[in-house]
Amino acid sequence: MKHTTLSLLLTALLGLAACAPDAGQGGNADTQGKISLLNVSYDPTREFYQEYNPQFQQYWREQHGQEVDIQQSNAGSGKQALAVRNGLKADVVSLALAGDIDAVNGGGKELIQADWQAQLPNNSTPYTSTIVFLVRKDNPKNIRDWGDLVRDDVAVITPNPKTSGGARWNFLAAWAYGRQQGGDAAAQEFVRQLYRRVPVMDSGARGSTLSFTERNLGDVLLAWENEAYLAQKSRPGEFEIITPSISILCEPPVAVVNAIAQEKGTAAVAQAYLEQLYTPAAQRLAAKHFYRPSNPEILAEFKTQFPEIAMVEIDRDFGGWQEAQQRFFADGGVFDQIYSQK
Repeated sequence: MKHTTLSLLLTALLGLAACAPDAGQGGNADTQGKISLLNVSYDPTREFYQEYNPQFQQYWREQHGQEVDIQQSNAGSGKQALAVRNGLKADVVSLALAGDIDAVNGGGKELIQADWQAQLPNNSTPYTSTIVFLVRKDNPKNIRDWGDLVRDDVAVITPNPKTSGGARWNFLAAWAYGRQQGGDAAAQEFVRQLYRRVPVMDSGARGSTLSFTERNLGDVLLAWENEAYLAQKSRPGEFEIITPSISILCEPPVAVVNAIAQEKGTAAVAQAYLEQLYTPAAQRLAAKHFYRPSNPEILAEFKTQFPEIAMVEIDRDFGGWQEAQQRFFADGGVFDQIYSQK
């Protein structure tokens, strides 16, 4: 019975990843017909959108007299971006980082408007998060900060930066700590030592959570803050959350996949689906699922839930996702270099 609650919850949610509807579905021909909408998202949003989707369905029904059939697909953020680029008929994407949304337009395709980040508030980021440590009860390895992760007696669980957006945030947060110790050279050596202590890299954040919580691998999980809180809530008393001395502001954005939404006749409902994420009700729902609301007034309501933490930022400290992706995660980049040396 020890693992039943989280195991059943996460296993069931893993089965919710949806196949795309046919291109002809979701048309808006008459106001009484049902609309089909597909949200292609990254791993740790499952629980949030499972509760948000009925909220939006009720809103659309009351405002427009239409039923909306919302399908949800979840996997590693990088894999999801590639799936949409390769033909998955997403009306909207809600991915782990801006670089993955930009990647949907790769290969000469322009499925999403180039100025998508200007379409919604806060660079189209309705909620934020950060990276924390999840450790086992009583913190037996006494892990307090990033420096403890490179001890010889510590095994670290983190997903693969090639397929997981959360893993890229993890990597950059670790880099920021290493850079504090002595610039980029120190940062590169620190992350090299850290990845020497990673026994398995899953393709997505949820897979890594299961490796840590269900398979009992590792001593510490590098996790989205909301994912760590979910694991702790699901199995009270089994895990502790450690907030490191420095982390990174994680900005998981959203966008309408315009080319597909126009083709399916769902552009209006897709836009509204994302706009409603900024309403007070949805912002409070995000906080309920341990995301940090982008609305400062709603965030203030939950100030005791979210500890203050020094954070680096992707634009200010890494030159934005285009530069960071090319430098750290492209083929032959820093990650490939340090991983080949580990």
